[in-house]
Amino acid sequence: MKELNIFHDTARDPYAYVEKWKKTLNKKVIGYFCSYAPEELIHAADALPFRIFGTHGDIKLAEAHLQAYSCLMVRSGLEDALSQRLHFLDGTVFPHTCDSIQRLSDIWRLNAGFPLHYDIILPVKLNSIAAKEYMVDVFIKFKEELENGLGKEFLQEELKKTVRLYNRIRKHIANIYELKSQFPELISGGDMHDVLKTAMVMDRNDLCGHLDALSKKLDVKKREVKLSEQKRIIVSGGICNHPDIYSILEEFGAVVVWDDLCSGGRFFTGDIDENQDPVEAIAQRYIKRVVCPSKHSGLYSRGDNLVKLAKRHNADGVVFLILKFCDPHSFDYPYMRTCLDNEGIPNMLLEVEAQLSSSGQLRTRLETFVSML
Repeated sequence: MKELNIFHDTARDPYAYVEKWKKTLNKKVIGYFCSYAPEELIHAADALPFRIFGTHGDIKLAEAHLQAYSCLMVRSGLEDALSQRLHFLDGTVFPHTCDSIQRLSDIWRLNAGFPLHYDIILPVKLNSIAAKEYMVDVFIKFKEELENGLGKEFLQEELKKTVRLYNRIRKHIANIYELKSQFPELISGGDMHDVLKTAMVMDRNDLCGHLDALSKKLDVKKREVKLSEQKRIIVSGGICNHPDIYSILEEFGAVVVWDDLCSGGRFFTGDIDENQDPVEAIAQRYIKRVVCPSKHSGLYSRGDNLVKLAKRHNADGVVFLILKFCDPHSFDYPYMRTCLDNEGIPNMLLEVEAQLSSSGQLRTRLETFVSML
């Protein structure tokens, strides 16, 4: 399907895409690690928001600054910065999330050498009136810091235009994912992975057009697809930078129909109110969306949400995909597993590092899980 080519090319070499984009347009690029970074404000400042996924290569330079038990995303991201693979960045945003990201911010600021650096101290407990007011104040402050750093004043109309653009982008992604849930064989898991990764890298104006074209193509193509008999899987965790997992599951008769990932479902769910003040509306979206383990909105909100997703998408099972040494997701796993167990939803845990565990072991575990379903 030719509509997928641009997504494959961008996802497989995001650095090359950004280097070419910056050389062509001569605009700023601001990197970020976490989906709590308000990339709408970065885009409205006429800069490209770029999610840093980190390298799959050897980690050497970062070892001088980080303990070996820091998670892959932190270590590999710093490795790319120190080795100049992220030379195209003009700055980086560090939201207040896990301890590792917060400590990385100081190391990054002192050693990476990028001209712009932003720390966004977000509230942790989000289900209170004070948290909502505080989040708005934090985003207003970040907007002012962007204006000073990038030398561009935010115009109200540009902010409103950005809100409308991001609502369209998220609507297109949600529609594509809903089509995949209804017709799993319409688009492969690896293809969906590339679409989502590209959505955090590509120029958002271009992205919206490509997503629209893909969504329309899939809507037509669904008439040719038969209902799948594959086992339906939901993946839960932080980021997924291992598209091979999807193809292995498909090989054994299973398909990922939805996810609860910060590089997936939590990234694209939730609209922004287009009738509200833009900065307040953007802040409200980050307050109301499904939280990650570094935020709190109720004792069992994440577990309850995962159960709802499993039921809504008729999932046969859930795969927890957690980066090794990711403490927040590891702390959440036992109670989320209990929520699933109490509903009779089969589940398994995969802990991954820079490279997937030996292919034989991984394939055996996934094949056994799918067979059990």
